[in-house]
Amino acid sequence: MIRTRDLVKVYHVGDNEIRALAGVSTDIAQGEFVAVMGPSGSGKSTFMNMLGCLDRPTSGEYVLGERRVSELAGDELATVRNNSIGFVFQNFNLLARTAAVENVELPLVYAGVAAGERRRRALDMLAKVGLAERADHHPAQLSGGQQQRVAIARALVTRPLLILADEPTGALDSRTSLEIMGLLQELNRQGMTVVLVTHEPDVACFARRILRFRDGRLVEDHANAQPQDAAAMLQAEALPA
Repeated sequence: MIRTRDLVKVYHVGDNEIRALAGVSTDIAQGEFVAVMGPSGSGKSTFMNMLGCLDRPTSGEYVLGERRVSELAGDELATVRNNSIGFVFQNFNLLARTAAVENVELPLVYAGVAAGERRRRALDMLAKVGLAERADHHPAQLSGGQQQRVAIARALVTRPLLILADEPTGALDSRTSLEIMGLLQELNRQGMTVVLVTHEPDVACFARRILRFRDGRLVEDHANAQPQDAAAMLQAEALPA
């Protein structure tokens, strides 16, 4: 589903050349749950931007599905972003004065979907993430975990090939983080491909595969044979002592 070959990204700052990615090659199959890790400046965020079609590589190849997106022009990249990729961010990025259902509808507005169909799909997605009764609430009326669920519903509403989650639990307490990881794991069990960027081992442990970056290179790629089960951990927390 995802194939990168020798991805290079070079930035120029004054007279300095910064090689943010230095020849990254990997494959991610449909239905995988992958955590991307590394310290600040390791290249993990640049790699995420490449996968999300938010930036273009200086050289190398990126194929998503059957499209060689590394060769697409700006307008074509925007279409791929809107139709094929769902984004989940640390700070939710919801419109403050807009109800949850309208936040979820937003990608469908850009896609030109008719109003009635937009509303139906947005309500379906809110139900999927357990927020059917909060559709008319604004972000300020929702907890952090509920806001992140709205953001996940928004990411899913276009029926994407891929969910990219950038530090999705970074603004949440530990229990709410477990709830969000449980939701991502459930979506993955249903067949959704999830790529998660995190610097926290306690979050990466829920993924089934871990990619580790350092100095712009992919230095480690290994399967997580026994990923933590967030739903089971929540259930254990709920049991009486």
